[in-house]
Amino acid sequence: MATLTVEVVSPEKRVFSGEATMVSARTLDGDIGILPDHISLLGVLVPGVVTVKAADGTTSDFDMTGGFISVNKNRVSILGEQAQA
Repeated sequence: MATLTVEVVSPEKRVFSGEATMVSARTLDGDIGILPDHISLLGVLVPGVVTVKAADGTTSDFDMTGGFISVNKNRVSILGEQAQA
């Protein structure tokens, strides 16, 4: 099964780093869901929750106050102004 390599970082620390099967986030254009083999994108995050479903089946929610999401070749980078688990 294909997975995503996901990193969630804030200016203070790396909040999450690992393999995942799905990521969902809220952007200026609305809610998005990222699955393996998603097309490349760059989005602006609005305040809300980013959810990461890890490859082991666990789910983590991160409160974001804004930032950016980048998706390219099964790599998801989420750069938050503030991110808390």
